[in-house]
Amino acid sequence: MRLVSLLILTFAAAVLQAQSVSQRSASTAQSDREYDILFHEAMLQRQKSNHAAAFDLLARCVEMRPDAAEAHFFLAQYYTEMQQPGQAMACYKRAAELQPDNMTYMETLAQSYIQRNLFQEAVAVVEKMYQTDKGRQELLETLYRLYIQEKEYEKAVDVLNRMELIDGKSERISLAKSGLYVQLDRQQEALDEVKALSERYPNDMNYLTIYANTLMFNDRRPEAFALLSRIMSDEPQNLRAQVALRNYYIGEGDTVRTDSLTRCILMNPNATTEDKVYQLRQVISDNEQAGGDSTEVLALFGQILRQPEPDADIAELKAAYMDLKKMPRDSVTQALEYVLQLAPDRASARLHLVQFAWEADDDQRIISLCQQARQYNPEEMAFYYYQGMAYYRQEDTDHALEAFQNGISVINDESSPEIVSDFYAVMGDLLHQKGRDMEAFAAYDSCLQWKPDNIGCLNNYAYFLSLKGKRLDEAEQMSHKTVVAEPHNATYLDTYAWILFMQQRYAEARIYIDQTLQNDSLPSADVLEHAGDIYAMNGDTGQALSFWQQAYEKEPGNKLLARKIKRKKYIRQ
Repeated sequence: MRLVSLLILTFAAAVLQAQSVSQRSASTAQSDREYDILFHEAMLQRQKSNHAAAFDLLARCVEMRPDAAEAHFFLAQYYTEMQQPGQAMACYKRAAELQPDNMTYMETLAQSYIQRNLFQEAVAVVEKMYQTDKGRQELLETLYRLYIQEKEYEKAVDVLNRMELIDGKSERISLAKSGLYVQLDRQQEALDEVKALSERYPNDMNYLTIYANTLMFNDRRPEAFALLSRIMSDEPQNLRAQVALRNYYIGEGDTVRTDSLTRCILMNPNATTEDKVYQLRQVISDNEQAGGDSTEVLALFGQILRQPEPDADIAELKAAYMDLKKMPRDSVTQALEYVLQLAPDRASARLHLVQFAWEADDDQRIISLCQQARQYNPEEMAFYYYQGMAYYRQEDTDHALEAFQNGISVINDESSPEIVSDFYAVMGDLLHQKGRDMEAFAAYDSCLQWKPDNIGCLNNYAYFLSLKGKRLDEAEQMSHKTVVAEPHNATYLDTYAWILFMQQRYAEARIYIDQTLQNDSLPSADVLEHAGDIYAMNGDTGQALSFWQQAYEKEPGNKLLARKIKRKKYIRQ
């Protein structure tokens, strides 16, 4: 009986245990389903840009499943947007810990460490990533930069050695290792590294030149000179060797051989434009320090530009040098025109000529230069601006407006706000002159969107609104900004006084019209008439008549002024 009872009890316990396991399994499955539903909904809300809802759902996901790496990862992105870097970092770290084989999580964590200047932590993550996937050589590049950042030069050398095992010896790696050995004060190893490169490629004179430069850097100048002489004997046009030998002669103070090699480099068919420009800038700098004898420099420019296929960059550098030396404007102009012969699309040279013409008030030449420029540089707004202003100065408002409208058509995200703002401001003035006030006001609005503190636009916009008697409160605010910015500008003071007058704030208007007259030694008829109107509405008829009479002397055909004087009172137009 006892045995039977024991068997029954054992069986009952087993049944209960099985039921418990089954219940826990069912509970886990139910929890997983609930998590999946929540996470799916979070991603759906995220896709719909309902970010607050997505954040709350992801937070619930993490509470439900603390081991859900994906929920931590997406939650971290929201913490980043919310400017909570500590919380974001904790979530990224947790996601990477939960799924260390997920390269997206690991890379994001590494980048987060780097952004917060936690380079040691970033190194640990990147090293782990590389051990996981050694096919990703860019990880070695990241490690190298991190070790350099931390000044761990030994470890940086180790990374370069790993890279060298994959790619073999190269100029970049060898020079980098040599530089690191110098930082570690291991000069012989620095030399040996570059020497090994030159010995591996004995027929490549460039590597021998690098070795010679390294010898020179380590104060082994006789060896360097011997090696460079050998290279020059084998390859007289080797540009690197010429540059290195020039540096050697500079160190020796041998100006004759230095100048000779400078000319060799500038005439070398293997020299790039950048090489030549760099050498010429050095020549100009040395020449200026020695007293600034431009004849030597110009002779050198002439020699280079007489070579077959002269370079526009060199020609433009010559023109810039001539301008810097304040040579006759005709000579500089001729040099710039030669640049355009070589490269008609060289906007900088043509713009230089336009500026010369602007300073000379030669509007016709400006128009011609800008018209040509619009064929070669249709995207350059400056040419539309100068052409429009030249027409404007000639009072050709139709062509001026056309130029500005064409210029606006090339506006893009990289356009200068100052230039775009000025375009719209001048367009507004032109449209107002043509009586197209609604279009003018729209242009002024566009101007202020690009540059809210465009003072000239604020003044004109405010004044023209006051003449229409429209939006006077807005006009007063705009005009007030101008007098704050330039409190002694008579034009801006007059505008502000007149707007106050239109608002029937006569006492205030008188204060500002007095300031206008104090800052304007030759007031126009309009200013004097404004003064008369303001004084009349302040009850000072005698002073008002004086101002009106002065205005009438400047504008004797003004019938409204004549009526004011005759009736001795303000008459609204």
